[in-house]
Amino acid sequence: MRFKVVFEASDEGGYTVYLPSLPGCISEGETVEEALQNIQEAIELYLVDR
Repeated sequence: MRFKVVFEASDEGGYTVYLPSLPGCISEGETVEEALQNIQEAIELYLVDR
């Protein structure tokens, strides 16, 4: 499955990432790579819960 993810730079540093198509599925990371890894895990948990 493919999802559109949105990265936003945080004021405190790092990135917040979320999916418009999965409300409440949000994660963050210090780098883009870390944020991407974290959101992939969050997506898996979100979909299992549904």
